[in-house]
Amino acid sequence: MRVLITGAEGQIGRALVAAAPDMGEILATDRSSLDITSQTEVVRRLRDFRPDLILNAAGYTAVDQAEKEPEIARAVNQEGARNVALASAEIGARLLHFSTDYVFDGWKSRPYTPEDFPDPINAYGASKLAGERAVSALLGQRAAIIRTAWVYAANGHNFLRTMLRLLNERDEVTVVADQTGTPTSASSVARATWSIAMRGDLSGILHWTDDGVATWYEFAEAIRREALAAGRLGRAARILPVTSEEYAAPASRPRYSVLDCSATRRSLGLIPEHWQAALRHTLRELDDA
Repeated sequence: MRVLITGAEGQIGRALVAAAPDMGEILATDRSSLDITSQTEVVRRLRDFRPDLILNAAGYTAVDQAEKEPEIARAVNQEGARNVALASAEIGARLLHFSTDYVFDGWKSRPYTPEDFPDPINAYGASKLAGERAVSALLGQRAAIIRTAWVYAANGHNFLRTMLRLLNERDEVTVVADQTGTPTSASSVARATWSIAMRGDLSGILHWTDDGVATWYEFAEAIRREALAAGRLGRAARILPVTSEEYAAPASRPRYSVLDCSATRRSLGLIPEHWQAALRHTLRELDDA
C-alpha cells in the first residue's frame, strides 16, 4: 500500500509519521513540498505517487488569527481539502481527513455525536466545516472525516507548550474556566487514525479524543502540577480562572465541545487513555522533542 501524508510538519502529521506501521511506502509532505491550496500541484503530486490512502493532516489551525484572515483559513481548510478530495477521486484513493470540535456551537450539555448538527461560531470552525462538506460531497464512502479536539504534542505550537513557557516566565497566568472539552494528545489521534486506515469499511464522520473532560483552566492546572512534579518549572506560578468575556479572545469558542467517541471506540475496539495520563506521557516526550 502507498500512503501520502499531508501536513507532516504539524502536530498530528508528525505523530502520524512517528506511529506509522510497516504497511508499505509512505510519502510524508509538508507545505514546502505539497501546497494543498494549489489544485495543480495536488493533482500532479497524487498522479505521480498514486497513493492508495491519503491522510490529510494539513490545515490552518490559528483560531484567533482566522478571524482576521478568514479567506486564508478557507483557502487551506476548505479549498485545500477540496483539492485533495478531487485528486483522491481521480486516482481512486481513500482519504482520511481531520476536522475539529469547533464545528459545533457549544450550547449542548452532553457530548456531541457525529450525527449532531454542526453550527460553528468562529471563522476557523466555519472553514473546517466547509472542508468536511467538500470531502463528503466528492468522495462519499471513500472518505472518513476524523473530528478531534484540543490537540497538543511535545512539539509545535499548542496549549501545553504555551502554558509551560508562561508558567516559567510569569508569577500569574490567566486561563479561561468556562469552556469544557477534552485535551487530546496528537499521539492518541495518530494511533486511532492508523487503526481506521486498516479498516477499509469505516467512512463518514468519526469522533476521536482522549478520555475524560476538562476546562482550559483544569487542563492548565494539571500541566502546572505535573510539570512541577517533573522538575520542569522553576517557579510555582499561580493560575487565575477567568470567564470567556474577561479573557476576550478575538474568536468565540464553544462553551462545551466534548465529542461522543463511543461509536468509533466500538468500531476500532480501542479505549483511549484518560487525558491526564496522556499529558504525563507527553511531558516525558519533551526531552526528545
